[in-house]
This record gives sequence, C-alpha cells and structure tokens, in this order.
Amino acid sequence: MRVIFNEELKAVADDLDRMVQGVRKSIRGAGDALLKQDVEAAQSVIDGDIELDALEESVIDQCVKLLAKQNPVATDLRVVVSTMRLASTFERMGDLAKHVAEISRRTYPASPLPDSAKETFQQMQDFLDRTSDDLVSMLADRDAKTAERIIANDDKLDALHHNTFELALDENTDLTRQQIIDVVLIGRFLERLGDHAVSAARRVVFIVSGFNPSKEPARDEDGAIE
Repeated sequence: MRVIFNEELKAVADDLDRMVQGVRKSIRGAGDALLKQDVEAAQSVIDGDIELDALEESVIDQCVKLLAKQNPVATDLRVVVSTMRLASTFERMGDLAKHVAEISRRTYPASPLPDSAKETFQQMQDFLDRTSDDLVSMLADRDAKTAERIIANDDKLDALHHNTFELALDENTDLTRQQIIDVVLIGRFLERLGDHAVSAARRVVFIVSGFNPSKEPARDEDGAIE
C-alpha cells in the first residue's frame, strides 16, 4: 500500500513541477509581450493558460483521490493538502500573466506603457523572471532556503509597485486616461504575481518543516485580483 501511495504522490509532484515550469514560461512570455510588443508571445501565454487550468484540475483531482483512498496521516497529509494549495496558487499566477498578455495584445503594435513607466516595469519584470527561476528550483528540490529568499525579497517588488502609483497620480502627467488605467492594472497584476510567489514559498516551508506559514504575516490569496 505504501509503495502505491508513493508512486501516486510522485505522479502528482510531476504535474506540479510542470505547472510551475508553465508559470515561469507564462511570466516570461507576458514580459516579452509587455516590453517588446511581441504579440506572438502574448498569444502563446493566453493559449497556454488552458494547459495550466487543466494541470490544476488534474493535481487537485489526484490529491482528492489520495485523501479518499490512502487516508494519509501526519507528514503525508501535510504534503497532499499543501500540493492542492500550490496548484491553486500556480493557476492564479497563470491567470495574472494572461491578463498582462491580453492588455499587451489589445494595444499592439503600440505599447500599453508610456515611456516614463517602462524603466519601472522592466525592473518589475526582471524581478519576476528571477523569482520564477527560484520557484522552479525551490519546488524541484523542496528547498526551504530558496523559499525564504523569495519571501524576504518581496519588499523590493512592493517598492517598485509603489512607483507605478506615483506615475499614475502625478498631477503633471501627460498620460491618457487609458494609459493611467493600464499602468495601474499591469502594476497590480505584476505585484500580485510576487505575492503568489511568496504564498507558494511559505507553503514549501510548511511542507519541509511543518511550520504553519499562517503564523507569519501574509497577504490574503482569496482576495486577489486574478
């Protein structure tokens, strides 16, 4: 029975690894769409979201079956439940990347960003590219140190997000109303990507150590813009 459980849990873990790799691809594609006006990258992100949705459904379905058939306890239960939460988090990250891609596709061949905002958004994208790499390695190795680095670095993205509000609220701005809306929305989507990365990192810490991530200050996933 234990051998069967381990094999089924390994299959779930493989699907979760595919999810986080898909999220990394979506984040990079959304960045190319946003900053390079790459409409093909935008469409690829939009189309690829279907696969992420399907993987989330598969992971959750497999986890429910594990809970029903194998009756896991202690550490095994922690892993199965956390895996379900991680799948939902990664699915939301895919949605956020898709939203950025959709805005970029709507304004193509023009950029949705004014020139004055591009440096800030480039820095936000660079941060998320590094974070997505960390997410992949963190999950593959169940690496709590990488998870802790993701959590600690989140303030950097928050500071960049604050800059987007300053751009939008500048009384002397020459931005159109649509540009202001796009700056605020895209900034929010990118900031939420960082928040979900932190949520995933906390969940991995919980898997590895059994420490309850809710004991640390955390943003509410369920109230997220998707």
